[in-house]
Amino acid sequence: MSTGQPAPEKIGFLKRKNIEISFQRYGIEALGAMALGLFATLLVGTILKTAGDAAGVAWLSEFGVLAQSMMGPGIAVAVAFGLKSPPLVLFASTVVGAAAVKFGGGPAGCFVAALISAEFGKIVSKETKVDILVTPLVAIIVGVAVAKFIGPPIGSFMKQLGELIMWATNLQPIPMGVLVSVLMGLALTAPISSAAICIMLELSGLAAGAATVGCCCQMVGFAVASYRENKVGGLVAIGLGTSMLLVPKILRHPMILVPPTLASAILGPIATTIIPMQNVPIGAGMGTSGLVGQIGTITAMGFSAGVLVKIAMLQIILPAVLAIVFSEFMRKKGLIKFGQQQLVDIN
Repeated sequence: MSTGQPAPEKIGFLKRKNIEISFQRYGIEALGAMALGLFATLLVGTILKTAGDAAGVAWLSEFGVLAQSMMGPGIAVAVAFGLKSPPLVLFASTVVGAAAVKFGGGPAGCFVAALISAEFGKIVSKETKVDILVTPLVAIIVGVAVAKFIGPPIGSFMKQLGELIMWATNLQPIPMGVLVSVLMGLALTAPISSAAICIMLELSGLAAGAATVGCCCQMVGFAVASYRENKVGGLVAIGLGTSMLLVPKILRHPMILVPPTLASAILGPIATTIIPMQNVPIGAGMGTSGLVGQIGTITAMGFSAGVLVKIAMLQIILPAVLAIVFSEFMRKKGLIKFGQQQLVDIN
């Protein structure tokens, strides 16, 4: 009796193995999962260490350092999970992540090694009667080989690219302030991980400060500009969650992207010149999401009243004010209309 489903042999091998070679799978799903692995290890570790150092609590700092040291396995497991790997591949990825860190591949090298390891592990999964041995062996051998021979050049390239961006920002703070702020802000709103990008580039200093401001402009800007549609629920979900919630709306009404992007272009160079801001890689691409960008700024610049004022002005108040001004002007001109930014799942 037919079930209406195609026979297994008629289904393509890659499809049967849930392997999809596409930007959606690798550039969005896997990279987004990588960010979660980073948050669960490096980010939490940074918060614990910063709090422990500030409070003088040694054990808290120790816990933070331990969490930070698990970045490699955290990335690898997250990537394998994002690629929908079977359990044996998922568990074997911990070895791949540790190897990527050991061989100096950095976050980017770890990402590539974990991705290739997971896909090869999926290929052989359940293809033999000794799956419990073959699958993790293949995943580990392939992943560690990539981590050892390919990871370091990838990690080195990304680090040098990040250093080039930071050098250019210090050399030409105004144009680079605009460029970094706008591009990283757009990356944060797009369905890719701006946080993962900043970490792979090891972005710090003024460039990271500009990136943070750009991300804050998108989140805070969209949150306040859409307040009349989304009220307090939207303010919190977008302002402290993610402006990515508005991607479907942006695709239908691109003009709503203009106010926060203009705010990024204005405030980015201010963050590299008049009010110099810095950040650490983990905070540079996060904006106000969970206040991670602000925690990273404090980690980079220290905890003081002056730093808190700068954070409040450049990362919260001015992004909100500029976005409101531009948004209201565009509403009056009919370029933005009521309801175009409404998140129906919130109201």
